[in-house]
Amino acid sequence: MNYSFEYIDIILLAMIAGFIFLRLRGILGKKTGFEGKIPSQLEKEFKKFNIKQKPVSENFDKDAQKDFLKGAKIAYETIITDFSDSDNKLIASKPLLGKKIFDQFQEALKDRQSKGHHAEITFIGIKSATVMTHKNVESNFEVTVDFVSEIITCIKDKEKKIVSGDNEKIKTVYDTWVFSKDINSSNPNWLLIDTIT
Repeated sequence: MNYSFEYIDIILLAMIAGFIFLRLRGILGKKTGFEGKIPSQLEKEFKKFNIKQKPVSENFDKDAQKDFLKGAKIAYETIITDFSDSDNKLIASKPLLGKKIFDQFQEALKDRQSKGHHAEITFIGIKSATVMTHKNVESNFEVTVDFVSEIITCIKDKEKKIVSGDNEKIKTVYDTWVFSKDINSSNPNWLLIDTIT
């Protein structure tokens, strides 16, 4: 007799569970994602954040350029100083360099080291940094910048004799660098991908 009551309990619980499932299904439906049309106002706001909707170069206004140049100046000083220090290694600037430039710099440093030379630099400062061009190239956004800087630099040999340059004279340096960023990447870093002389 007790067994029959247990079976009745199980059947009742199963019926209640089935009823709850059907009610939830009726209320929530069977959709697995958003299938409706985006309201027009929300659609307009959404498009602002959709990189593929509009080329990045069209949004690269004076304010955006100003912010970009702040970072570009820091990158410029970091790369110049790192390339010209006495250890002949790229450490601080490595995350800022594209593969092509990194390989070129590495080759130059190996050549310098093989001769027993090292560089000494005093970075005075950047006189100007100007955005010359900016454009979309496939999935990348590229910005070309003209830098004018002041540097004291020289190359010394093993005996610390000056091979080239002048350790007392301030030299004005003109550089044109190309920075690039993958517009589909969440990584905010820009990379130096080319130097134009």
